[in-house]
Amino acid sequence: MDGLRILAIETATAACSAALYIDGEISERHALAPREHALLILPMIDALLAEAGVPVGALDAIAYGRGPGSFTGVRIAASVTQGIAFAADLPVVAVSTLATLAQGAMRETGEHCVMAALDARMAEVYWGLYAREPDDLPRLQGEECVCAPRAVAVPETGVWIAAGSGWAGYRAELLERVGQRVSLLLPDLEPRAGDLVRLAAQRYHQGEILRPEEAVPVYLRDTVVRPAQPRPGSEGMDDT
Repeated sequence: MDGLRILAIETATAACSAALYIDGEISERHALAPREHALLILPMIDALLAEAGVPVGALDAIAYGRGPGSFTGVRIAASVTQGIAFAADLPVVAVSTLATLAQGAMRETGEHCVMAALDARMAEVYWGLYAREPDDLPRLQGEECVCAPRAVAVPETGVWIAAGSGWAGYRAELLERVGQRVSLLLPDLEPRAGDLVRLAAQRYHQGEILRPEEAVPVYLRDTVVRPAQPRPGSEGMDDT
């Protein structure tokens, strides 16, 4: 990965962060600042690039947390990424917020298996099971989903780290479902751009890159991007 330079943006949760990857070294700006992401993210990016003496045009790619997460937060990451990538004619790398959360949990604990859960509101969680692969990075086991805590996928074997805000909001329900597999709870852990950019570097070298216009949010909830069609005879009715 010699010579690789990637800027990463993660704003999908209450945490806001940016990171710069240069030749395997990572610098990061991070703040737990709900509802201030739009104010903080550009100054964070400017500070990282200025300190490293790297102009935007010298980057190889822009990476962003594609979601799932806060609808507003995911849109901020996608729009900022698109703006920078279009202006500098750079490719984009999209990384799952749940994968980033799992990477952070593995980095902090040294463990190999993570149940990543983010609070999705509406009595649901965003859920993904991740296991460390030989390349030392997490791999999704099955599929990511949004569902009720009592309906999450249960690992068949092993002991797992439980990480993310879903465990803070729905701890009892989740433990009732998968508690026999949980060895450690990290409910306050937030996804960070420093972890995201490690995943992005690997994906860049694997050719998993996008055009700027393809930097779009992934919500997991279909109704967010595809509003339900009116029922026959319901024209003119108020939405509920």
